[in-house]
Amino acid sequence: MTSASPVDHGKLAYDRQEVADALYRWALGLDTGDAEMFASALTEDVVVDFTRAGAKLGLTYPAIHGREIAVHALISSIGPLDTTHSATNVRVAMDGDRATLQAHVLAQHFPPGEGSAPDRTRHGLAMNRYSGELVRSGETWRFTRLSADNLWFEGDPKITSGEL
Repeated sequence: MTSASPVDHGKLAYDRQEVADALYRWALGLDTGDAEMFASALTEDVVVDFTRAGAKLGLTYPAIHGREIAVHALISSIGPLDTTHSATNVRVAMDGDRATLQAHVLAQHFPPGEGSAPDRTRHGLAMNRYSGELVRSGETWRFTRLSADNLWFEGDPKITSGEL
């Protein structure tokens, strides 16, 4: 009879927090237009797929293949906007150096410079369910795949696509 190796609960909790941190780097990178931070959350061959979320809003978001393309496409379209991406209900499942993540992300979008103006009402407020697959890259966790499905939306969807 062999016994399973003991689970290091401290290491498991640390890894789960680091997986969640990939989502936080993604969100803060978008909100601040910080391409380096945003890129740190992605593997070189990442697939970002928001096609389902876009379709529900009448928008065409093609799947994006590759970190360089994702950084250019999303930082240039979302980065200039006044945005906040807030992640909640983050759930992480670990499997060695691989992980999956589920979360709700509430994303508020205003045209550039208009987010704090009280008389501005044109906006896009989206609640999306994110699903991600991640791998450990050294000590850093990065998304290999990230997809979103829209749960509800309020406002003008064109703002979320960078169409102002």
